[in-house]
Amino acid sequence: MPALTPDLADASSVHDRLRQAILSLDYIPGERLTERGLEADLGSSRTPIRGALLRLEAEGLVRREGRGWTTAPIDLAEIRALAEYREGVEVAAIRLACARASDDDLAALRSGLEATDEEDVLGHGNGFHEVLGRLSGNPFLAEAMSGVMTRLLRPRWLEARTPDSRMQAVDEHRAIVDALAARDADAAATLAVAHIRTTTARILATLAEERRRLRGRGLAIIDSGTTTEA
Repeated sequence: MPALTPDLADASSVHDRLRQAILSLDYIPGERLTERGLEADLGSSRTPIRGALLRLEAEGLVRREGRGWTTAPIDLAEIRALAEYREGVEVAAIRLACARASDDDLAALRSGLEATDEEDVLGHGNGFHEVLGRLSGNPFLAEAMSGVMTRLLRPRWLEARTPDSRMQAVDEHRAIVDALAARDADAAATLAVAHIRTTTARILATLAEERRRLRGRGLAIIDSGTTTEA
């Protein structure tokens, strides 16, 4: 990958920049990482690099491979499991947000859905669900939502490349906000479940359709539920 902008950064900055590079697929899933190479890419010394790798290992984004490291593969079984977990968490958050969020909160949430650029839509999409978690007023639900969306960012990046896919997600988000604004918790929860399931289906279909091309890029896709590798 092209070298990232060198910077005399502390350990937290190194972690943040390396994490973003992994999430945005600058380092593709399954790519081997070396501390020496990361020193050059990040313009940092080895100690903060090691600290960043340990934090990213705890977040599930890198793995130890012998004495080195690799970025974690995309796991289809994990995507399916996250969808199941997300349904419970997001529905709970939405029901609380329906009662607790102000009209201004919901107006601000809706205004963030007007992006058209690929990266902006993906960013707003992640932010949309994280804001829903915060609007629940429950910090544990908010933390859970943030963790789920982080785990899904790499496969969502691959799925959200087409304008039709991005706009479908935005339309589904708008429908959820409209139900929240009407204070219809049942409708908002139903729409959220449908959105999670259709998004998951799109992600899995995209990965299934493009496995051969992705393998050509060296991108690792596994299914730990079947132990079948791309």
